[in-house]
Amino acid sequence: MRTVPELPDGSWWDWDVVTSTPELFVLGADHDLTYHHGLELRFHGPLFVRCPEGEFHDPVFRAATAAEEEAVARAVGGTPGVLVAFECDDGETDRVTGLVAARRLEVATGVVLRYWREHLEPGQRRAPWVRPPAALPGATGRR
Repeated sequence: MRTVPELPDGSWWDWDVVTSTPELFVLGADHDLTYHHGLELRFHGPLFVRCPEGEFHDPVFRAATAAEEEAVARAVGGTPGVLVAFECDDGETDRVTGLVAARRLEVATGVVLRYWREHLEPGQRRAPWVRPPAALPGATGRR
C-alpha cells in the first residue's frame, strides 16, 4: 500500500492540483506552471486526499508512516491500493504534509498546456479548465 512514486528526471519543483473529481485526482508539476506542466501524478479512484489547495513546491515523496497508514485505513474503511505521502513547501508555512490514497497511481509525462492554443502538436493536450476564447463569458467571437 505505501508507495513512493518514481519520478522521471526533470525539474519538478512547482506543483498544483490539476483535477479533483471522485474518479480522478491529478497533481501537475514542472519547473514553472505559468504556461504548461510536463508531469502528472494521476490518482485513479481517490479515497483520501490531504494536499495544499494552491501551488506548492519541492515535494519530497516518502513512504507513509505506520500511523498515517492506520489513520487512512480507518478513514476509508480498509486498505487502499496506493498511499503516497510527501512533505512540501506551501509558500505560507514551513513544511506541510500531503497524503493521498487511491485505488491506483499512474505517472504520466507530456506537455499539458494551461492556455488556449488552437492547434496542438502531437502528444500535447490542454488542461481541463482551458477553453477556446469564444467559450469565455462575455466573449463575442469578434476581433
